[in-house]
Amino acid sequence: MRREKGGFWIAFCAVFFYPTAWLVGRSRFEGKEHIPPTGGALMVANHISHLDPIFSGLVVHRARRVPRFLAKHSLWGAPVLGWALRGSGQIPVYRASADAQRSLSEGTRALQEGKVVVIYPEGTITRDPEGWPMLSRTGVARLALSADVPVVPFVHWGTREVFDGYKKKFRPLPRKPITVRCGEPVDLSGYRGRPIEAVLLREVTDLIMAKVRELLAEVRDEKPPVQFFRRGAES
Repeated sequence: MRREKGGFWIAFCAVFFYPTAWLVGRSRFEGKEHIPPTGGALMVANHISHLDPIFSGLVVHRARRVPRFLAKHSLWGAPVLGWALRGSGQIPVYRASADAQRSLSEGTRALQEGKVVVIYPEGTITRDPEGWPMLSRTGVARLALSADVPVVPFVHWGTREVFDGYKKKFRPLPRKPITVRCGEPVDLSGYRGRPIEAVLLREVTDLIMAKVRELLAEVRDEKPPVQFFRRGAES
């Protein structure tokens, strides 16, 4: 199968991402066969470390596809990174503003154009002390229902052991095991075509994130919590 063309900036990022991933951990990429070889796909992940986008990008790239991330718009102002984000067709997320809907519209258009879109529905790295997913934002459900494409759950585990953003700890040595695993697409056939209402969005969001949580439990070989962690619960 031929690799999807990503252009200069995707190749530029790959030059940095592959060696960085090797330096910070002993990576395993599992379930890449669940990423469709062509056509649109929504990739939905947990978020435990600021290193996650490196490994998210690599699992999609190893499947010979080009990742398009939904990422906070402030990153577009960073030197070099901002150029790479614009040049590689990434999608800025505007929160609490009149432009918030624009992010979802751009994500929908990318899916309908046959692209792979990566989203972290929690909106930030989890505050759950045990690293389980938090209660997520419903934008992921809007995207999932806006385009009839596979919704692929996937998880990272081990990245927080390298870089813990909340504790400000960076421990690249010794190199630690890092797993990225993709699961089977979530069946949303029973939800498509229904009126888009708040209750439906919450239900679909929780269903998708429950699949993410189950996948993470498999990787961790642990029993997952019954409820999603809520922001502020740690205080």
